[in-house]
Amino acid sequence: MKIYNRINNEFEKVIPNEDNNIRIYLCGVTTYDDCHIGHARTILVFDVLRRYLLYNGFGVIFVQNFTDIDDKIISRAKKEGTTAEEISSRYVKSYFEDFTKLNVLLAERYPRATEHVQEMINLVEGLIKKNYAYITSHGVYFRVKRFESYGKLSKKSVEELQSGARIEIDALKENPLDFALWKFSNDGPVWNSPWGKGRPGWHLECSAMALKYLGSNIDIHGGGQDLIFPHHENEVAQSESFTDELFSKLWMHIGIVTLKTEKMSKSLGNIITVKKAIEKWGANTLRLYLLNTHYSKPIDYTDEMLSEALQKWRQIEHCVYELKTTKKQKQTSDEFGIAVQSMTDFKDSLDDNVNTSLAISSFLNLVSEVNKLSSLDILTQQMSSVILPIIEDMMKILGLRVLEVAEEEKLKIEQLINRRDKYRNEKQFSESDEIRRQLYDHYSIELTDHSGYTTWKKIEKIPSKSRY
Repeated sequence: MKIYNRINNEFEKVIPNEDNNIRIYLCGVTTYDDCHIGHARTILVFDVLRRYLLYNGFGVIFVQNFTDIDDKIISRAKKEGTTAEEISSRYVKSYFEDFTKLNVLLAERYPRATEHVQEMINLVEGLIKKNYAYITSHGVYFRVKRFESYGKLSKKSVEELQSGARIEIDALKENPLDFALWKFSNDGPVWNSPWGKGRPGWHLECSAMALKYLGSNIDIHGGGQDLIFPHHENEVAQSESFTDELFSKLWMHIGIVTLKTEKMSKSLGNIITVKKAIEKWGANTLRLYLLNTHYSKPIDYTDEMLSEALQKWRQIEHCVYELKTTKKQKQTSDEFGIAVQSMTDFKDSLDDNVNTSLAISSFLNLVSEVNKLSSLDILTQQMSSVILPIIEDMMKILGLRVLEVAEEEKLKIEQLINRRDKYRNEKQFSESDEIRRQLYDHYSIELTDHSGYTTWKKIEKIPSKSRY
């Protein structure tokens, strides 16, 4: 597998360490509000990357932080008359609700900034001793001019960054680009430090947590493209100044999600939360939509694109259940080589810079072929024995999952289908149609009639009139 490495603009092979592990750090969310679909896109791309590495037999140590102390959290707490801790806890809980529904694998660790303040203080102390940081009456700042390769991630010179970037204004800073490692404050929550009461800077938090749990020389560090500068640029500077080692071998950044071509922004009021998107479209449809464009490119959120993704999901549901419920037993010498070729193409796409878009195309081509065989009434159990495991592997890597049916429920469904078959044979079509309606209303089951037998599938129901 090769991934585009932003820090050197080259495609680099992902190589595990001597323990066959790949260490990944993903910058997580700031817990002051519900997650939106921009967050979801980044998290889903890394979920597929992780699933694919695991599928290929690698160990993956995956760490994703929560920024649970931030000016936005404090502002929200003041507005609601509560504490920053309560706000943060509420939205950490909300995060897990959302991404459990989206079938995202749990990270090995979810470190919170507030639990690692001592590690941050230690990092600042080290930078002060090495003359990479200095103290003013406002706080402790990183001395950018001491880090000669500053700008290597964003590919901008210090001069360009000074003239074009949004930077924190403070007349006491030696350089406008110098960034806060520690901010003095009496406005809680605050912590004691050797320099005075305050709280850590945002960039410092991720460096301290990444270094603690993954060490220097992380294999892959990532996040949204909006984090390249200043957040990731500053992480590189402070981490490498502290350790005198490469902070991360590879940097991977995910494109933004827009709404009607405009960047989503709370100030514009055009944020689509994960909760609302799942409620309207369902988890699998949302996954398909967010993964169906290469991760490096922006993607626009429209009802038309989501409708297309929903139709693709319906085709997948049909394919999986046709494979599971076909009753044709005719033997054939055809081992259905297209399935093996589709899997080869699928893996080649993911090996080529995590191209989920092409991987999904290969997957859907196979789905379409299965559905064609089913419609021609020539899909056999022998074919299913070859195709279904391949389809299931693809779905597992993409994080898609059809609704499962418990054995007790399955028995009731099949009993109703058998009764319906009896009514059909006796030409009692109104009774037959009533059972079809009953299966749909009570069990979310749709039926497909074949010559001599009926297959069924449990569908993910989507509210037809839901709004954001």
